[in-house]
Amino acid sequence: MREGLIPPRSGTAFELRAGERLTVIDVEGVQVADLLAFNALDLDEMVSSGRTLDYAETIRLTTGHALYSNRSRPMLTIVEDTVGLHDFLLTPCSVDTFRHFYPDQPVHRGCFGNLAEALAPYGVTPDRIPTAFNCFMNVPVGADGRITVEPPVSKAGDRIVFRAEMDLVIGLTACSAYASNGGSFKPIGWRVDAG
Repeated sequence: MREGLIPPRSGTAFELRAGERLTVIDVEGVQVADLLAFNALDLDEMVSSGRTLDYAETIRLTTGHALYSNRSRPMLTIVEDTVGLHDFLLTPCSVDTFRHFYPDQPVHRGCFGNLAEALAPYGVTPDRIPTAFNCFMNVPVGADGRITVEPPVSKAGDRIVFRAEMDLVIGLTACSAYASNGGSFKPIGWRVDAG
């Protein structure tokens, strides 16, 4: 077993072998974690929001759904989910996100910058960073198609568990955006167990 705690507004990266299980834990509640996955043997294969939502035929991904790659292959399967509300529409927050949505707040490099730094030792360049699977993020879609960002409904100890379907490089953050986390920033826990 391997485990870690991601401090608020930071990120990490690690390898996940086929068959291993990754648990992402909202330690204190109301905190988002951006998750990326890359094929460890070919970084040009990465998690794809478009492919995943297309094959799932829903934006409400939860237990039983797979996260697909840009090559239409399953990368991660959700095997347990105590929340059932996550986002796969919005891109990782960045310096530009902060300038656009929070002009009166200090600029932060956000999840994009944290993922870029954490994944760099694995050879992932910033231009390879796709839309992340945003664990616990609450993004309602209105009848008119308008999207909003609301505080997560996750509580302290809530979790989502993924099974790796291939050898992966994982990027994971404790999100830095104000609206995504109800205005405060907390740590994210993670654990890797054998399958």
